[in-house]
Amino acid sequence: MAEEQVILVNENDEQIGLMAKMEAHEKALLHRAFSVFVFNSKNELMLQQRAADKYHSPLLWTNTCCSHQRNGESNLEAGKRRLQEEMGFVCELEEKTSFIYKAPFDNGLTEHELDHVMVGYYNEDPIINREEVESFKWMLVEDVKKDMAEKPEIYTEWFKIIFEKFYEFIKQ
Repeated sequence: MAEEQVILVNENDEQIGLMAKMEAHEKALLHRAFSVFVFNSKNELMLQQRAADKYHSPLLWTNTCCSHQRNGESNLEAGKRRLQEEMGFVCELEEKTSFIYKAPFDNGLTEHELDHVMVGYYNEDPIINREEVESFKWMLVEDVKKDMAEKPEIYTEWFKIIFEKFYEFIKQ
């Protein structure tokens, strides 16, 4: 199977090319991505703990799922696809905002993404894909924010950025 490609974009989210995912992360090139936040009827956010063998940020807690759009795939299609692949369910999603961030990692790779933030609602527990996800939990957004302030090292960089800058888009 060919290596997954990411969509290279400019700061206006206009596609300017395709590149192998690892190469884009090695070169720190801006590419399209998404982050999904799923809530239940108790106003709790579903968090996932990344699998131990992920190439960056292993075992860190983060939003419900995240990934990269495929060429020709809409943001919402990509979000639903990845929810199914990682968490074993699909729900309706609504895009709330987007932002650009750059986060270097200890392994020499850099996430430089134009990240589309989507929100959905689901009341069941997921059936997690153990190759992608170590664990999950439901938490109130206020509790996540407090825990993140006390233990920032257990959360992914992009999740911390979203909470710092875009809290109003994801709080219920």
